[in-house]
Amino acid sequence: MPIDLLELPMPVTLRPAVPVSDEELMRLSACYKPYRIERNKEGEITIMSPTGGVGGNHEFLISAAFARWMDAGADGMSFSPSTGFHLPDGSCLSPDGSWISQQRWETLTPEQQKSFPPLCPDFLIEVRSQSDSRRSVEEKMQLWMENGAKLAWLIDPIACSVTIYREGAAEHTLIRPESVQGDPLIEGFLLRTSRLWDTL
Repeated sequence: MPIDLLELPMPVTLRPAVPVSDEELMRLSACYKPYRIERNKEGEITIMSPTGGVGGNHEFLISAAFARWMDAGADGMSFSPSTGFHLPDGSCLSPDGSWISQQRWETLTPEQQKSFPPLCPDFLIEVRSQSDSRRSVEEKMQLWMENGAKLAWLIDPIACSVTIYREGAAEHTLIRPESVQGDPLIEGFLLRTSRLWDTL
């Protein structure tokens, strides 16, 4: 029976009696567009509300930075916030922006590429929204790194900060940076973050 999401406070967490497969999760996501749906490693399903105006602008700025980078000659594949990734721990999560090297992308079959890609992005960006607790987003960043991300940025417009996570290195935080660069790990990627600090 369909769930009336308008009657429920977001986010909604469901605990199915039987684990939900990737195919079932894709159908659920299609049924409840534009809500974002993720599955954690315990099989719990989290349904998040559609992005509001400020959040949508943040996602647009990140997607535009990825598009500029790809147009300038970067290889690989970049993805929108609606893309889910089936991670090694069994969870299926969606970052606000992400990239996978061409070499890793080509290891996937056409069927895997059309479904939730069964790997972790090499590089990803998450943006904290006003409904997210700082702790919950930090925990999600740790999950990304544990599942194989090489570089990940947590952008927090509320604290006007960017926390950088690198494989094999301690995380560090920048306060009100004008821009953040992916070099040397993600060569040539630049995100102008100054536009994010005056939108809340």
